[in-house]
Amino acid sequence: MLCGIDEAGRGPLAGPLVVAGVVLKEQIKELNDSKKLTEKKREALFKEVIKSSDYHIVFKSAKDIDTKGISTCIKESIQEIMQNVNASEYLMDGNTSFNIPTLQHKIKADASVVEVSAASILAKVSRDRYMCEIAKDFPNYNFEKHKGYGTKAHIEKIKEFGRSNQHRFTFKLKDLGEEKIGVQKSLF
Repeated sequence: MLCGIDEAGRGPLAGPLVVAGVVLKEQIKELNDSKKLTEKKREALFKEVIKSSDYHIVFKSAKDIDTKGISTCIKESIQEIMQNVNASEYLMDGNTSFNIPTLQHKIKADASVVEVSAASILAKVSRDRYMCEIAKDFPNYNFEKHKGYGTKAHIEKIKEFGRSNQHRFTFKLKDLGEEKIGVQKSLF
């Protein structure tokens, strides 16, 4: 039994990191990397994955990311998934195992391993839904449109209104005159 693991929200300026782990109990057609699917298709597949798998989804807030760092948040999320989803193997999309000896990793696994594709969909849809939900409480930022990513429109809103408590303060922006741009240069 393989548990596929993937994350959504590593690089945005606002919102949580979401990591999902999935063990499929039955085959699902049309699984793919969530970024290659339409929103409508992701939503439909999300329902199928929930119904047809053992899964666990972990949210790490912007405050967690600012306090612990993105790598630690990812590692803790993976460890929580491994404690909650029983599998003989765990495979993470990407190029690192985050110093977890029993975790395998594979670049572009989200497009080539169905369990990781399923995890990609759960993470992306869960995060997008969260951002649309909090958009009601933070109408100045239009989170429902850019989902917290560093779009030009989002950066303009940060310039106008400053950062909210949903923003990552450790992610610095050149456009705001801050010394570093975007995400951390290194994850390790």
